[in-house]
Amino acid sequence: MRLLITGATGYVGSRLVCALLKQGHDVVVTSRDTRKLARFGWSSQVTKVAMDADDPASVTRAVSDAGQIDAIYYLVHAIGQADFANGDRDAARNVAEAARDAGVGRIVYLGGFVPSDDKLSTHLQSRADVAEGLVVDGGPELVWLRAAVVIGAGSTSFEIIRYMADRLPVIPEPDWITNEMDPISIRDAVHYLAAACDSSVLPAGNYDISGPDSARYISILHEYVSAIRMPRLRLPVFGISTRLAGRVGGMLVPVPTSLTEELVTSLDHPMTASEHRIRDLVPPPAGGLTPMREAVHASVRSPYPRSVCDLDDLHHLADTDPAWAGGDWLRVKRSVVETIGTSIGVASKVVGVLRPPRADVAS
Repeated sequence: MRLLITGATGYVGSRLVCALLKQGHDVVVTSRDTRKLARFGWSSQVTKVAMDADDPASVTRAVSDAGQIDAIYYLVHAIGQADFANGDRDAARNVAEAARDAGVGRIVYLGGFVPSDDKLSTHLQSRADVAEGLVVDGGPELVWLRAAVVIGAGSTSFEIIRYMADRLPVIPEPDWITNEMDPISIRDAVHYLAAACDSSVLPAGNYDISGPDSARYISILHEYVSAIRMPRLRLPVFGISTRLAGRVGGMLVPVPTSLTEELVTSLDHPMTASEHRIRDLVPPPAGGLTPMREAVHASVRSPYPRSVCDLDDLHHLADTDPAWAGGDWLRVKRSVVETIGTSIGVASKVVGVLRPPRADVAS
């Protein structure tokens, strides 16, 4: 199939590109600035088109330039930016309308669980609004895969947990941290996404995706502490809202503050799968779905970042993941490597300037 991926530079999207290429699909990726795609290991294997999802004309032009497309993956979001909710909804509609006009048959969207609650966080409500924006009259059919926390080194939710555990010798535990939650490993999320483009495998509709075991928010934190073998004291606290925790957490971790605040605020709700129909339609990956414990431990064992399509394990960190991902130790190591590299580069230039030109030797 010929597939167009929006959000290919993101954590999930960059890994999905690799999976689709391995399956033999023809992949088109979009970016506001296609020059920035050169840093990804798959850059030479894909077709690149410039697109700004906020600009209807840009989206129309991009879909036209991409040629005949069988399905579009919608993986973009602006969470953490000012007025991101309205922007995300409008961007989704822009893509859906352009896809309709170009005759695209299907849109695959990865969003979050949406609890049945009248008081949803802006982030959770936005995920539902995006799904609504992707449905237009006469437009493509929609496959909406809904997930909670995606576990893997480089995943924003996982990195927030990592830094909180690394930096706090005493971990506060408000009551909402025990809310139920069904996480999914990045390996399994990409597996389901890769299958979702094929209507013969997965009919249009909404599907909850999750790992084989249920957990609580605090379960991932405890499993991470166990994996790094650095005991932490636990302190039950009361009267701490998710909004306040998000603001404080944003000051403690290197993840962008506004992004941390929005994600932590969403923890006020249980995030559990309401159904598992997709498991009857899409066979599990080799070895079965990944338990939460295995996903966390694989993420902790991530070696120094490599090119995204060369990862031995999808839970490992890629060199195109955010610079703040990977924990404090890796950030220090990266800084040292960059400093040494810069110093060597400067020294080479100085030597080049001081070295006298080589005289030609007559034969």
